[in-house]
Amino acid sequence: MRITRRLEFDAGHRIPDHASQCRHLHGHRYGLEITLSGEIIQAGGSPVNGMVMDFADVKSVAKQHVVDVWDHAFLAYRGDTAVVNFLQSMPGHKTVILDMVPTAENLAAEAFRILDPLYRDVYGNHLRLERVRLFETPNCWADALAK
Repeated sequence: MRITRRLEFDAGHRIPDHASQCRHLHGHRYGLEITLSGEIIQAGGSPVNGMVMDFADVKSVAKQHVVDVWDHAFLAYRGDTAVVNFLQSMPGHKTVILDMVPTAENLAAEAFRILDPLYRDVYGNHLRLERVRLFETPNCWADALAK
């Protein structure tokens, strides 16, 4: 069985080597979909009876480890030194320094890397992260998939 939970957050970024508009500082309303697979729990009297994972728990994990970290932050590539130096010159600015260019593809892969161990077999029902889908716009997204 597969389940999916969607969360949203706002963040800024830039793609320094992009040939068009994305080389400029800008932001997005990102959508983050977490898809998990596992067996449906059969445990009468348990609060998770009949579920793969409680959707509130799916949300809580993703919110704590990805959404709250990236929300209303500027996601900056460490190698983009002019931007990193500029952002660090602003006291209290929420900046997340990444080791990769913050494209939708790289952000989806990074979210998958962060979340994968946190969802693993939480309830003993062979739970696993199958996919992280990151929407950069309503019409453009990247999928990071389990191997």
